[in-house]
Amino acid sequence: MRIEAYTQVQQLYNTKKVNKVEPKKNVSFSDKLQISGIGKDIQTAKAAVAASADIREEVTAPLKAQVQAGSYEVSAESFGEKLFKKYEEMR
Repeated sequence: MRIEAYTQVQQLYNTKKVNKVEPKKNVSFSDKLQISGIGKDIQTAKAAVAASADIREEVTAPLKAQVQAGSYEVSAESFGEKLFKKYEEMR
């Protein structure tokens, strides 16, 4: 048995490799957000809807005045036709 070979192998295993990881200095990360053209159009549309009034006064004011005056009448025939039409659409 060769003792020299054994000591050489033992020396290989006894060496400790130390990998030092150096911290990176002055590294800054930043997130970026890109909005597509369609996304920008949707944002513009949402802003326009939010800026508009919920109730169109020019349409509701005459009806409101008729109801308060007691002169607003609903045609039963017209109401029935519209109701049946809506029913057919939902089928």
